[in-house]
Amino acid sequence: MNSYVVFTDSCCDVSPEVLAQWGVPFASMSFAFDGEEKEYLNTDITNKEFYDRMRQGAHAKTSAVNADTFARAFAPILEEGKDILYVGFSSGLSTTVNSAHMAARDLKETYPDRKIVIVDTLAASAGSGLMVYLAVEKRNAGVSLEENAEYIESLTAHNCIWFTVDDLEYLKRGGRVSPLVAFAGGILGVKPVLQMDNEGHLVKVSTARGRKNSIKALADKYAELSYAEKNTPVFISHADCEADANELANILTQKYGAKVTLITEIGPVIGSHAGPGTVALFFIGEHR
Repeated sequence: MNSYVVFTDSCCDVSPEVLAQWGVPFASMSFAFDGEEKEYLNTDITNKEFYDRMRQGAHAKTSAVNADTFARAFAPILEEGKDILYVGFSSGLSTTVNSAHMAARDLKETYPDRKIVIVDTLAASAGSGLMVYLAVEKRNAGVSLEENAEYIESLTAHNCIWFTVDDLEYLKRGGRVSPLVAFAGGILGVKPVLQMDNEGHLVKVSTARGRKNSIKALADKYAELSYAEKNTPVFISHADCEADANELANILTQKYGAKVTLITEIGPVIGSHAGPGTVALFFIGEHR
């Protein structure tokens, strides 16, 4: 059986060090602060520095990975005689997956005997990171590229992605909530609870009064949607609010017996839209 590489992008919000342990290379989306010409990758600035700048009023705009970047990253792997399973960021939020398809078509001429299989996770942050983790597990168990891709695709409708933000201002900037809702939420201390739907778009589902209640609402969604066995991995990500992420993990493990496998930081590309104080929960459940 020909060996293959699981490949991803920086929007999975799994650190480069952990991805290296998993044997997963990645392509990086970039961002720039308004008023600056310099473009950054997630690895060019610490998460703490990035969120501190956001708190001070800085705005950041993000750019998708282009086809040329993917082609340059894919080519050396194909040159080694290996195939590629790219597990990527939601097409509902970015053109990154489309760029990967373009690169794969171009590379087919040079490497006609190699395969690049692309899976659109319809997920973001550690939601796509969870799919990468599961793909790595299957690869390490000897599952073929095609079977692995089919397995990951079968999970996309069961990849539960729930999150809450601490400040509605950042969602307002991205057009996710109206200025009036953002203003009222700030005055009343209301925190939105959002999910990523089956098309990979962000959807506001409910609100909670106060931070502790919004974190509890995430745990409640796990109780509602997770499988009865509670033995599938759970990922949590946060935007410079580790204590809140740990609080959520404690509720999940102590009250519901969840298997919290990874707590990770939301990088600047995703954080540009969600803002500091975001807490997100990812698990495989009955449905999204």
